[in-house]
Amino acid sequence: MEEQRSQYQTPLTSRYASKEMSFLFSEKHKFVTWRKLWLHLAKAEQELGLIITDEQIQELEEHIEDIDFDVVSSYEKKLKHDVMAHIHAFQDKCSTAGSIIHLGATSAYVQDNADLISLKKGLDLLILGIGRCVQRLSKFAEEYKDLPTLGYTHLQPAQLTTVGKRACLWIQDLLIDELNLTRLRDGLRFRGIKGATGTQASFLVLFKGDHEKVKRLDKRVAELAGFEKTFAGPVTCE
Repeated sequence: MEEQRSQYQTPLTSRYASKEMSFLFSEKHKFVTWRKLWLHLAKAEQELGLIITDEQIQELEEHIEDIDFDVVSSYEKKLKHDVMAHIHAFQDKCSTAGSIIHLGATSAYVQDNADLISLKKGLDLLILGIGRCVQRLSKFAEEYKDLPTLGYTHLQPAQLTTVGKRACLWIQDLLIDELNLTRLRDGLRFRGIKGATGTQASFLVLFKGDHEKVKRLDKRVAELAGFEKTFAGPVTCE
């Protein structure tokens, strides 16, 4: 059962997905990421002045990976809410830090931001894989740069070329793919901390109307999650 939680479940997974990519979209990675997001939020709120102790932060850190899925399932049957089920299961592990989990946040804070983190990591894996392919094809192209082969145009035989030249065309296509994926990854924006309906009102309450602190909170949580940019302005949707 634990192995199933650590792999994305689809008939295509066993055929095509790498172990690393499958894990990125698994239940285990998803819900560990939720807990990391709650930790990032608590750390940033502490830095900006909310009363959160180092002991509470440490307790959250100690139980990031410690997910009891049976307990989560039990809570979800009762609460009919996946995020609340995971909050309660996390609180069960954190006797002193339970009250600061998800403080001021909405379900979309963990759901949407976790998806963005998985997408970013997935793109990192794809870009790394393309780099390896280019490296190996470069050696292949060099090795067979003088080997003649028949070129084709309009689906018919044409002039001679070399195997190495043909391989360079494949490399060029892969480099274009790498460029496009890099642009996509670098253009991803973090949802950040936008509150219950996307207005940040809940965080303004926590920080007593201090708009600048709420903006800094949004930026700081994004930084802790590995993102440079969030969606512009305080408004997003649930």
